[in-house]
Amino acid sequence: MKYVDEYRDGDASQHCAEAIRQLVTRPWRIMEICGGQTHAIVRYGIDQLLPAEVELLHGPGCPVCVTPSGSIDKAIEIAARPEVIFTSFGDMLRVPGSSTNLMNARTQGGDVRIVYSPLDSLQIARENPERTVVFFAVGFETTAPATAMAVYQARQLGVENFLLLVSHVLVPPAMEAILSSPDTQVQGFLAAGHVCTVMGYDEYPPIAKKYQIPIVVTGFEPLDILQGLLMCLRQLEEGRAEVENQYARSVRAQGNQSARKMLREVFEMVPRHWRGIGEIPQSGLGLAPAFADFDAEGRFGLADYSDHDSSECISGLILQGRTKPAACPAFGKRCTPEHPLGAPMVSSEGACAAYYRHRAHASHKPEVPA
Repeated sequence: MKYVDEYRDGDASQHCAEAIRQLVTRPWRIMEICGGQTHAIVRYGIDQLLPAEVELLHGPGCPVCVTPSGSIDKAIEIAARPEVIFTSFGDMLRVPGSSTNLMNARTQGGDVRIVYSPLDSLQIARENPERTVVFFAVGFETTAPATAMAVYQARQLGVENFLLLVSHVLVPPAMEAILSSPDTQVQGFLAAGHVCTVMGYDEYPPIAKKYQIPIVVTGFEPLDILQGLLMCLRQLEEGRAEVENQYARSVRAQGNQSARKMLREVFEMVPRHWRGIGEIPQSGLGLAPAFADFDAEGRFGLADYSDHDSSECISGLILQGRTKPAACPAFGKRCTPEHPLGAPMVSSEGACAAYYRHRAHASHKPEVPA
C-alpha cells in the first residue's frame, strides 16, 4: 500500500537506525506526544534499535488517557437520565471515573451507545426527537473538527435535542506545561502528525524558541519515527532548536484551513484539567457563546466533580514521561486491560496498554517491519 509499505521497510529502518548510532555522541531524551507513535515504538521495538544514549519518553498523547475522572463522572450522571441517549466512542466506555465507568452505567439501564462519529450521534438525534442525545466529545485537534461540524449542522437543521459534553484538549499547551516543569527531562519533541495535518505547525516555532528545544512533526510508521528521531537528534547534536516536518506527505505549515475556520467558529479556548497532570490554562476547547445551547453541562446544570484517581495508579508519572509502565508495581498484576486501574491501560493509544500487549511477556519479540 502506497505511503505505508515503504515506511515499514526493514532495510530502510535499519539503515536509519545505523545513521542515528553514527550521529549520537551524548545522551538525549526525546518525547513523542502521540499515542499512535507510542504503540508503533513498542510494537516494532523502535526503542530497542536505538543506541543506549537515546531514551524515548512517552508523553500525554492519548486523549482518552488524559480525560479526567470528573468528566467521566459527569458523563455517567447524564447517561443515567431516562430521557437521554448517551453516545460515545467505544474506548471511553471502560475508562474509570471516581467509582465506576460508562460500561457499568449501561448495564444498570443507561442508554449508552457506541458511535464512530459525532455525525452518527446527530443522526440518532434526528431519528429520536422525543429523546435528548448527548455526544461525549473527547480528543485532540484531530477529532475536534468533526465535533464542530456536527454541532454546526445541528444548528443549521434546527435539531434542538442534540447536545455535547465537551472534553477536547489541545497539544501545544500540554507541551508547554511539560517543558515549564522544573524537573522536565525532555530535550526534543516528536510532534503528532495527525494533529498537525489539521492544525499545521505554526504554533510550534515560539515553543521551540522559548525553550530552545527541537520539534519534528512526525508520522506513525516505523520509518517515519526513525526519520523523525534522526532529524531531532541532528538538531540536538548541532545545537539547533527549530521546527521541522518529517511528515510532509500529509502536513502543511498552515494545516487544513477549512477545519481550522470551523474550529474557530464553534469553539473557544478554555482551561482544562488533564488526568494525572492537573489544570493547564487554555488547553481545552469549549463551545463558543453562539453554540451554548448545545452544551450538555449547561442544559443539565451539572455540578463540578473533583477528580479521584486510584491512589495505586501512577498514570500521571507515565503521561508526563517520568517513568515507564513496567515500573508500576500494579502493571500486569492488579492492573490489566480487563481490570484497569487507570485510563492508559484502557485506551488503544495508552502507553500501559501498548506495553501490556507487546512487552508484558519476556518471550515476546517486537514485530519486524517487512
